Amino acid sequence: MPEGEGAPRQGAQRVHARLVVLPGLDATGTQHGAFTAAMQRHGIDTTVIAYPVDRAVGYDVLADIVQAALPRDEDYVLLGESFSGPLALRLAAAHPARLRGLVLSTTFARSPWYAWRRLQSLLYWAPVRTLPMGALSWLLLGRWSSAALREALRAALSRVQTDVLRTRAVAALGVDVGACAAALRIPALCLLAVDDRLLPSRCQRHLSALLPAQDTVWLEGPHLLLQARPDAAAEAIAMFVATVS
Repeated sequence: MPEGEGAPRQGAQRVHARLVVLPGLDATGTQHGAFTAAMQRHGIDTTVIAYPVDRAVGYDVLADIVQAALPRDEDYVLLGESFSGPLALRLAAAHPARLRGLVLSTTFARSPWYAWRRLQSLLYWAPVRTLPMGALSWLLLGRWSSAALREALRAALSRVQTDVLRTRAVAALGVDVGACAAALRIPALCLLAVDDRLLPSRCQRHLSALLPAQDTVWLEGPHLLLQARPDAAAEAIAMFVATVS
């Protein structure tokens, strides 16, 4: 699998498409500092749209929140990370005027556990606050785990109310935006982690079937790819942004 490595370019010229990031499950945006700094070194300004930490809402309401925050006066590339991939696909399928490209990072169009969607209600009783950090670190960070990354993950999750996390998990369990993916009319990049322990490989096979013209970049890294491998991810994304700006 090709590894999209490369040192960040120093003194890079401004690339005119802004990168707009829809973050993963906690959606606080607090775990993206190193990644946004890496994008800036490529001349790309980045906006991370945080979701409410105290409103237990699913994809429909989140779509309205994000829609209101999207740029109106400049071109942009939309990045959907993990939980937010289906949301990014849904928004991109509506063909916003200034949207130039779509990046899907360690995500899915249909729930990896779609067959279990009838068990969604059980997630409302899931002990999301009692999951040990060691288990979360193994699942989301793998061998890239560090004290700093674990603390950032813990702090981000602690900011979000328990019922909010549960509601988002329920939404992800039952989501299927395959029709939205089929309606895309813009270039897309799928950014995948070789050592993703959360998402099964069938997620990528499904995305590939829906987006046959996509660019795909595999990077050594865990599910939290933007956090664990910010420079490598930024390199791959910057190359894509340059082609659509």
